[in-house]
Amino acid sequence: MVIRSSKEEIRPSSDSNYDRKSELQAFDDTKTGVKGLVDAGITKLPRIFLHPPENAKDVRTPTGTQFDFPVIDLENFDKDPSTRHKIVESARGAAETWGFFQVFNHGIPVTTLENMLEGVGRFMEQDAEIKKQYYTRDFLKKFRFNSNFDLFSSPVSNWRDSFNFDFAPNPPQPQDLPQVCREIMIEYSKEVMGLGSCLLQLLSEGVGLSRNYLIEMECAESLLLVGHYYPACPEPELTLGATSHSDNSFVTVLLQDSLGGLQVRHQNQWVDVPPVRGALVINIGDLLQLVTNDKFKSVEHRVLSSKAGPRLSVASFFGRASGPSSIIHAPIKELLSEKNPPKYRGTTAEEYSEFFRNKGLDGTSALLHFELENQPFGMEGNRLNNEMHLNQISKILHL
Repeated sequence: MVIRSSKEEIRPSSDSNYDRKSELQAFDDTKTGVKGLVDAGITKLPRIFLHPPENAKDVRTPTGTQFDFPVIDLENFDKDPSTRHKIVESARGAAETWGFFQVFNHGIPVTTLENMLEGVGRFMEQDAEIKKQYYTRDFLKKFRFNSNFDLFSSPVSNWRDSFNFDFAPNPPQPQDLPQVCREIMIEYSKEVMGLGSCLLQLLSEGVGLSRNYLIEMECAESLLLVGHYYPACPEPELTLGATSHSDNSFVTVLLQDSLGGLQVRHQNQWVDVPPVRGALVINIGDLLQLVTNDKFKSVEHRVLSSKAGPRLSVASFFGRASGPSSIIHAPIKELLSEKNPPKYRGTTAEEYSEFFRNKGLDGTSALLHFELENQPFGMEGNRLNNEMHLNQISKILHL
């Protein structure tokens, strides 16, 4: 990919002379991401970032409907039974209808939140030669910096750079993390681990299970933190910061700055998630929808690009595996009945994450691949899935 600034920049004139694969590779080879393009002074987007009209046709069109985004105050949730009951009911309602809600009084100091966002900025805005040392697509690396995890698998690229690191179950050694944000990354990760366990307890009660049911299923054993950096975009109407998708996790905790841009699909409309200082955005992931058999909803969301920036955020994914996992996650038998049979086959977090990564953010839900009605039972290659399905049915009949 040749990077040209201002008057020199051109775009492919036709599909016949456009080599997308080569342009993707050239962009990746720079190891400087989207910010590298901005630093080079581009005024027109490279073609790999141009989204088709159907992706962006309603991006900035007012819906005409006003929605009150769910907000939950967690103060005293663990001290007063009546307060806890109200919070559980609020979380249940939001998880069933929105798949999203915001929490405040969650126990994590505002200074810690702000310092974490500043840490993302420090890493992304340091000298490019230093950042290049961390640029990789090797998921086995403790710390990974790149642009678009699905650069070579998704149909279109997004206007953002990211770093990833796995905090649990095997926390990285301090020397594995960049010095410019090392301390705050470790501090913030510990705080989020505690909050994640509390949220899964509340959601476990909300779906009618014992308080620690989801914890005992090890839904909070794995934690992946992703720091996102969305630079100011010269042509924001032609691209997105993140394509419409749902998360391959049980629960996601999102810290966003004050710029906004996150949207959730609700009642077939895109609704802005208002940035609130000190609040955290919580959303249900695909794996929680799977194990609750669609009781809780993993909802599409996206991030708009903007001429303002950079936008900073930190997404913490519980249950998004990056390594071997033997635990089979399937619809919870206590939630099933003859009228509510299992809708998904069993899977491991590793298998689900691998399918999600390989598919990329292509605008479709990875859950569709795991629906039982989409499994070609009876074929030899799917014998295990068939046995899982029969086993789940037999469990229902003996409830």
